[in-house]
Amino acid sequence: MTSRSKELMSRNELEAALREIGATRYHSLHPFQTLLQEGRLTRPQVQAWALNRYYYQANIPVKDSIILARLGSVELRREWRQRILDHDGSETERGGIEKWIALTDGVGLDRAYVESGEGILAGTRFAVDAYVHFVRDRSLLEAIASSLTELFSPSVIGVRTKGMLAHYDFISKETLAYFDKRPVQAKRDSDFALTYCLDHADTREKQDQVVEALRFKCQVLWAQLDALYFSYVDPALTPPDAWRPGEAETGREAA
Repeated sequence: MTSRSKELMSRNELEAALREIGATRYHSLHPFQTLLQEGRLTRPQVQAWALNRYYYQANIPVKDSIILARLGSVELRREWRQRILDHDGSETERGGIEKWIALTDGVGLDRAYVESGEGILAGTRFAVDAYVHFVRDRSLLEAIASSLTELFSPSVIGVRTKGMLAHYDFISKETLAYFDKRPVQAKRDSDFALTYCLDHADTREKQDQVVEALRFKCQVLWAQLDALYFSYVDPALTPPDAWRPGEAETGREAA
C-alpha cells in the first residue's frame, strides 16, 4: 500500500467506500436472487430459499442481543433494542420472525419443520453461525459495522416483492408481509449504525476494520445464496441431510 492509502479517510470518503461495497457485493446481485425476483425459480426452489432464510432471520435477534449486551450506555441500548423488538415482536404485534413463518406457511412448508432448523443446508448454517460469532468476538465497532448491509436493502426490497407477486401464483401480499415494514426499519437502523461507525472509526485502522466488517457481512449473505444455487438450481446436487422437494409440506409428514 502507498502512504496515501493509509491516511485517515474523511467521513465522506469512508461512507463512499462502504456504499461501493453495496454497489458491487450486495446479495441482490447474486444469480439466485435474480432468478427469484424474475419468477424463474420453481415452487420447490422458492421453498428451499424460504426454509434456509428462516435460519438467518431467527438468528438476527440473537446477534442483536449480543451487541446490545456490549453497549455501554442507556441511550445506545435503547436504540439497539428496537431491532430485537422488530424481529421478536410483542404480545400485540407480530415480529419479523413470525412474519417469516407466515412466508414459509404461504409456500406450503410445515411450520414445526421450519422452526426446527432440520433440513437447512450446511452452507446456510455455517454462514449464519459465522455471523453470530463475528459480532461476539470482534470489536463492538466491527459488530455494528457488520449490520450496514441495511444501507442497501430498502432500494431492493420493492423490486423483490413486486417481482415475486407478479410471477408466482402461490405468493400473496400476506405471504410477503415480512417485507412491508423492512424498508423503514432498515433505513432507521442503518442511519444509526452508519453515524456510529463514522463517529467512532477515528483511526485508519478502525476505518479499515469497518470496511472489512461490511465486506464480511456481504460474504455471509452471498454464501447462503451460493449454497442454495449449488444445491437446488445448478448443478442441483442436494446434500444428503438437506430438505428435498415434497418433504415437510403442509399436511405431510416431515422427513
